[in-house]
Amino acid sequence: MKICIIGGGINGLCCAWVLAQKGHHIDLYERDKLVSQTSQASSKLLHGGLRYLEHGSFRLVREALKERDAWLKRVPSLTNPIRLVLPIYTHSSRRRWIIKTGLFLYDHLAGSSDLPPSKWLSADTLKQRDPTLKTDGLIGGYEFSDGQMDDYELGLWVADKAKNTGCQLYEQTTVTKINKQGTVFFDDKNKQYDHIVNVAGPWVNQLLENSQLKSHYQIEAIKGSHLIVNKTCYQSYLFEVPNEKRIFFVLDWKGKTLIGTTEIKQSLNDEIKCSEEEKNYLLNAYNAYHHDPINNDDIYKSFAGLRPLVNTSTEDQLNPSQISREYAIEQTGKITTVFGGKWTTALALANKVVQQIPLNSNKRP
Repeated sequence: MKICIIGGGINGLCCAWVLAQKGHHIDLYERDKLVSQTSQASSKLLHGGLRYLEHGSFRLVREALKERDAWLKRVPSLTNPIRLVLPIYTHSSRRRWIIKTGLFLYDHLAGSSDLPPSKWLSADTLKQRDPTLKTDGLIGGYEFSDGQMDDYELGLWVADKAKNTGCQLYEQTTVTKINKQGTVFFDDKNKQYDHIVNVAGPWVNQLLENSQLKSHYQIEAIKGSHLIVNKTCYQSYLFEVPNEKRIFFVLDWKGKTLIGTTEIKQSLNDEIKCSEEEKNYLLNAYNAYHHDPINNDDIYKSFAGLRPLVNTSTEDQLNPSQISREYAIEQTGKITTVFGGKWTTALALANKVVQQIPLNSNKRP
């Protein structure tokens, strides 16, 4: 089959790679550079999503944990295991038994993972590890495993795999609309395909609307901003944002400290950048837990990306943290549209897309 992929982020590239391995002719179109938007603006984690357990997303967490381990084994040069600590204070909104239960489930859902399970660390142990950590009211913390990656380089690794499998990858090529008969329209031409996969991330609905195609799903574009600061990170953490139930990461990243993330609804027409308010929000959150405060002068770099979250709620003012991280796949004629999707689960999603595409028996690879 001749298949068009629209979107050169990690989900689009994985779809292209997997479909090409099945023997199909693949053309992928990206309006900017490959891996230039959401996929290179992540928290640099390959993780199961511990916090998703609070929303009952057990299927997604199980899948993500399996995929986390697969990425670590598949590309060890661009990934590494990481041990994070979730400190518990007397003022923490989540009690110790809740965290213990959540991590028991996390370890259980990980199955026969090679990564070590979670364990309890005393306040004294945490203080010895990180002399900058504030210990007033500190009870201790749970240490657990996840993975870390270079999202941009790993995305380009997938792009190379796709190319080597025969995919044609077209950068800076904008698809303006599509139709159910498999026609793809550009500014000055159109091209016919046996099937189209719309995996344009935050822009999937926009393409459908431009094509006058209806959908049962709606994407919420949620901006997530991060800071990289010139500060040694003695330990990687998940912390609760002061006076909120949201969590944020503090991670060792190439000899510096990565702090993230925010969650702000944003219009697709707005500039995707870390605002001054977000910088202050992340700086204040970090400083609430560390004796050695940081300020704007310590910021080496800031970056932001749009997460495509599938919103199935009818509430207008739904908190972005409450929106499910599950993805959805919808079929319309010769179009398969992917809504949502996490970095970690990109290959699992691609394999589901393959299963959804109707193949003529005489065209099976």
